Amino acid sequence: MEGKNNSCTPSNNKKEPCCTASKCCGQAPIIVGFVVALVFGWFIFPGLLFSQKEQPVEFTHKTHVEGQGLECSSCHAFREDGSFAGKPTQANCESCHSSLMGESEAERNYFQNFVEKGKEVPWIFHQTQPDNVFFSHAAHKLENCVRCHRQMDEKELCSTCHPIGKDLPYKQNKLTGYSAQTMKMWQCEECHARPAHLRDSKIKNSARANNACFTCHK
Repeated sequence: MEGKNNSCTPSNNKKEPCCTASKCCGQAPIIVGFVVALVFGWFIFPGLLFSQKEQPVEFTHKTHVEGQGLECSSCHAFREDGSFAGKPTQANCESCHSSLMGESEAERNYFQNFVEKGKEVPWIFHQTQPDNVFFSHAAHKLENCVRCHRQMDEKELCSTCHPIGKDLPYKQNKLTGYSAQTMKMWQCEECHARPAHLRDSKIKNSARANNACFTCHK
C-alpha cells in the first residue's frame, strides 16, 4: 500500500517554492502593517508633529537683500566679543523705517505696532542653536572665506546655510519647540567629518575643525 505524499515537493524530487494560500495570506497582515507604518511615519506623523507659525511682521529677505542691496550683516551682526547677535534690533529697522516709506498694509502695521510704540519685534528664528550644541559664528567666519566657499561674497556665504531667495514657512516642533530648519548634525559633518580640506596655514583656526564630540557638544 502506497503512502500519501503530504509534502509540497513533487515526487521527482525537483525542489520548487512551496507557497500555499494559507501561508501567503498569513504574511499579508505583516506586509500591510509595514506599509501602513511606513506611510504614517514618513508622510503623516511629520505633519502632526509640527505646527506652522507666522512672523509677527510680514517680512521678505528677497525684498530687503536683493531689492534694497542690503548685506546680511546689515541686520545680523557680530557683537564686540565676536559672538553672533543674530536677531535684528529695532534700531536696525528704524535706520530705514523711522517713518512710513510706502503704502503697504504690512509696513503700516509694523509702524503702528512697533515703531510708534517703541517695541522690539519678537522675531521667530528658522535656525536655532540646540541647547546641547555650542556653535560660534566667530569661529566659523574664517579669515579667507572664499578659499572654502568657491569665490562667494558675504551675501552668498550666508546663503550657503540660510536661503535668501525665498522665505520658508516657520514650522515649530511641538515636542522640542525648535524650528524644522534648526541646524542638523549632518550639516556640521560636511566639514567636520573631513577636516583635511580645511587644514591650510592661511586659514585662521583651520586645524581646529576636528570631528571630536566635545568640539561642538559642551
